[in-house]
Amino acid sequence: MIMNYSECIDKWKSDYMVKKAINEGTLFQIEKGLYSDNPDVSTLAIITKKYPNAIITLDSAFYYHGLTDVIPDEYYLATDKHSIALRDPRVKQIYVQTDILNAGAVKMKHRDADFMIYDRERMLIELLRYRNKLPYDYYKEIIGNYRNLLYELDIERIQEYASVFPKSKRISELLDVEVF
Repeated sequence: MIMNYSECIDKWKSDYMVKKAINEGTLFQIEKGLYSDNPDVSTLAIITKKYPNAIITLDSAFYYHGLTDVIPDEYYLATDKHSIALRDPRVKQIYVQTDILNAGAVKMKHRDADFMIYDRERMLIELLRYRNKLPYDYYKEIIGNYRNLLYELDIERIQEYASVFPKSKRISELLDVEVF
């Protein structure tokens, strides 16, 4: 389990006891300010603990939802458009308007990480919004996978998401042409 420094202090009661646990090998410092009782922690677990208010999106979300087998080079995190810049070379930050930031955010577990990620319906909207910024073959692969699982998707939720996004009419047209 990954913990920040204050959680370690809560558990071990003092800085001395935290350092003692590290020296004894029962606690491991993973990064500055992050600790774990397991020496082998995934990067995803570290990123999601380090940035708890961020939501996994775009390439990372497509991968974790099984819509592509392309492993992204960076972790794509959606944050409020007013948040400070995340200075982490492993992260690609996507700024999102405050009113639509949490639309479609759900909890997911992947190995040792619990994190927030956009659901597949929201990711379909994101795919259409970012279609011109994605490589053509990559876009076609994901659209094809969406077509294959069309009956598993909540169509009403997709239409609801499409209506609250900027350029909603264009998104609805693309949904009709590309997916439905």
